Amino acid sequence: MAQRAFILIVSADEAAGQRLRELLRDTHGHSCSVVSTRDAALDSIRTRPPDVVVTPPQVGGEEVAGPLAELLEGLAPDATLLVVGGTALPVTHRGAVAALPETENPAQLAAAISASAAAAVARREDRLLRQSIAEQRTATFEGIVGASSAIRRIIERIRKAATNKITVLIVGETGTGKDLIANAIHRQSDRAHRPFKAVNCAGLNENLLESELFGHVRGAFTGAVADRKGYFVAADGGTLFLDEIGDMPLTMQPKLLRVLDHREVVPVGSTDVRRVDVRVIAATNANLMKLVEEQKFRADLYYRLHHFVIEVPPLRERREDIPLLADHFRRRANRMHGLSCPGITSEAMTYLTKYFWPGNVRELASLIESTVVEVGDRPIEAADLPERIRGSRELAPLGAAGLVGLTMAQLERLAIERTLQATGGNREQAARLLGIGTRTLYRKIKEYGL
Repeated sequence: MAQRAFILIVSADEAAGQRLRELLRDTHGHSCSVVSTRDAALDSIRTRPPDVVVTPPQVGGEEVAGPLAELLEGLAPDATLLVVGGTALPVTHRGAVAALPETENPAQLAAAISASAAAAVARREDRLLRQSIAEQRTATFEGIVGASSAIRRIIERIRKAATNKITVLIVGETGTGKDLIANAIHRQSDRAHRPFKAVNCAGLNENLLESELFGHVRGAFTGAVADRKGYFVAADGGTLFLDEIGDMPLTMQPKLLRVLDHREVVPVGSTDVRRVDVRVIAATNANLMKLVEEQKFRADLYYRLHHFVIEVPPLRERREDIPLLADHFRRRANRMHGLSCPGITSEAMTYLTKYFWPGNVRELASLIESTVVEVGDRPIEAADLPERIRGSRELAPLGAAGLVGLTMAQLERLAIERTLQATGGNREQAARLLGIGTRTLYRKIKEYGL
């Protein structure tokens, strides 16, 4: 990744200095300034701290390298001081100090300077990144990491929900941390000392889910060899988190609605009614209103759950939180695996912030943990990231003018193509974003030859 730097060239031969400046500017894309005296060089550093200083040991009989190194130490600690033709180098500067042999080949000299410039810019960006992360580390609330306006709004909603026992619905894509928000509401509430129980409604048929939620008595069905209290009773006085509520079987939904309305449960196979005091938090990655329209979700249960909603945006819509999250997961991986990965380079972080993250925070956490294990005790660099991350790019926006004259079929093909690009080819995620079934997406892909 090209790094644009500001380079200060100190040369008594102004013509030679200007030739080197043009090479660095035109061939390598750097911004340069040329001065011919030590005092001019010192003034230039004070005015605009450079990333690289190229200088001979002496100019006009005055020693240059030592005074420049001393000033750089305070004003540009990440800068590189390159002494052309020097032997004894100043050692007071924290940044890189190197001797370059004199050469008759200006292109070779420019290439060496450009390489040093890229390294200096990377050092500066890494230091600024570490400072930014350190300054924002306090932006953590009940394990929720972030400093974006979206995260601040979520924290406000959590605090408001924690002051009462209203039913809460958390809406967001898979991997956005809905379970973390549910836990935060519980821990911030006056029920924090009571149980927190979680049930995933996906993949359970009606009979099994009913038994899990309401319990059963011995002999209620084959295999029921003893009484079992369900999650509502187990969470009495506390909080019950119903994850993936959109996948709850339709025939089970009126039974849940009755419990929400009357706060009473009846175990499977029993006629005994037990009152419970349970705060219910539900979560879904589905569009419940769309499911209601398709008669796959009961409207009365939808409105019962929709009293207090917390919307969790996908990670791609709060990219400013990615550096904080990545550093948080790096430190966590270090603790878990007994490693000491010191950080993530700015170039690697740039790739992380540009990636689409179809798996959201969960995908980022998994990637950082596995990468920390791979690199061990050195920083995570761009080359350590998978190709899907390094090959990602922002999709160019498509303005309204670009849509004029396209047929509906062409628009559909374009939407599918763009969404597949954005999700890195993840068809399940693309189908969810497009609001269609996976089978429909597969058929459209074949139809349009994508």
